[in-house]
Amino acid sequence: VFFPVPRCAPHSSWDVFSLLQGAPRTHLGGFFPFPALTAQYHRRFGKIFRMKLGAFDSVHIAGPCLLEALYRRESPCPQRLEIKPWKAYRDYRREGYGLLILEGKDWQRVRSAFQKKLMKPREVVKLDTTINEVLEDFMYRIDEICDHNGQMEDVYSEFNKWSFESICLVLYGKRFGLLQEDVEEESLNFIKAVKTMMATFGMMMVTPVELHKGLNTKVWQAHTKAWDEIFKTAKHSIDCRLQKHSANPQGDFLCDIYSGGHLSRKELYAAIAELQIAGVETTANSLLWALYNLSRNPHVQQKLFQEIQRVLGAQRSPSAESLGDMPYLKACLKESMRLSPSVPFTTRTIDTEMVLGNYVLPKGTVLMINSYALGCSEEYFRGWAEFRPERWLQRGSIHPFSHVPFGIGKRMCVGRRVAELQLHLALCWLIRKYRVVATDQEPVETLHSGILIPNRALPIAFRPRAGLCTLQDPPLGGLYQWEGEK
Repeated sequence: VFFPVPRCAPHSSWDVFSLLQGAPRTHLGGFFPFPALTAQYHRRFGKIFRMKLGAFDSVHIAGPCLLEALYRRESPCPQRLEIKPWKAYRDYRREGYGLLILEGKDWQRVRSAFQKKLMKPREVVKLDTTINEVLEDFMYRIDEICDHNGQMEDVYSEFNKWSFESICLVLYGKRFGLLQEDVEEESLNFIKAVKTMMATFGMMMVTPVELHKGLNTKVWQAHTKAWDEIFKTAKHSIDCRLQKHSANPQGDFLCDIYSGGHLSRKELYAAIAELQIAGVETTANSLLWALYNLSRNPHVQQKLFQEIQRVLGAQRSPSAESLGDMPYLKACLKESMRLSPSVPFTTRTIDTEMVLGNYVLPKGTVLMINSYALGCSEEYFRGWAEFRPERWLQRGSIHPFSHVPFGIGKRMCVGRRVAELQLHLALCWLIRKYRVVATDQEPVETLHSGILIPNRALPIAFRPRAGLCTLQDPPLGGLYQWEGEK
């Protein structure tokens, strides 16, 4: 016996015309507590329900058994939700499609080209020296900009600069100078463009993008201008790197991907631009949430610090190899991403009629995989509101499909391993050098703007650990000598 999918009341009361003209940022297209709302709906309606937001109709799922069933029945080329605003821009400017827009055999072809470098552990571990180079400079930067209480004026912006500098060194072999005192305008414009793009595309997911484009709304103008800036930076950097390594493309990370002949230059531009966006926004955001959660749980932070010190000893920099001896570090990141997933939803568009649970879903149904709701479910995580990394060290205690911050199956985030390496190394550097303390104990709520963001500046400060390190020289000169905490 099959039943209709439970349906919450449609959210049709929002003023569409105010959205078209640029609604207040507390609305769904800007900053809106959407993940918490859907978690409430899951508690009310169960593991699956249908929701309509304006013109956007979807089925939300948050049950490990349902996700596993979806995974087992996945087609060779599973479809994601069509990101219509991004596609509209690409068609408008005659740009190529990247991995987040491509479908079918074209997606499989481009994914295969990137996967050989980005998803193989033996390839990714080679990037630790590159990532550490930027982290070493970032430690110096933190010392420079923190006030006497260890607080930054704009912590979100500073961590975005780090993630931009880090992912661009990986992708282009080039430093953009964002961690210097005088930053080039081009680099700052890219970060601003990413924020604008993320804040505007959501509005055009729930109201017809064709209407925005036809009326040339402020939202469409801002979105288009932001993508113009993103593509300009990506194209220039890619062209320079391809030219530099043209004689021996196999010896370079990016050129090796392109030289296989599996993707066009336009597809390379688009795919790399999307990887940049992921590198700047989601990685920085994940690290900040992790630091916030550690600041609110000092006993966990102390235990993590002790593990880092035990493994690294007098070693100046952590390495990919040393991370293998830090299970608690990895557990801390998992626990943070359970409570505060940077990407609270991933999507599927099913390409054939499917039965999930006792519900028949027709072809073309958009599924929203709700990792946020999974993480705050008492059914899957006992004492879910507690930040308790130890739960990840108990074998077999957590269903593998109850934690999916990078998505599932063949369309799992292609940059997952690089992001995890960045985050693990960054936590090593930061927790080893600083006590990250909470500057207040007031609640921090979560909002949605493409990614999960706090409703206010995260109340954290960076207090140097007594006697741990001494600043020796400016960047690139061997910054820190590790002495051990007194």
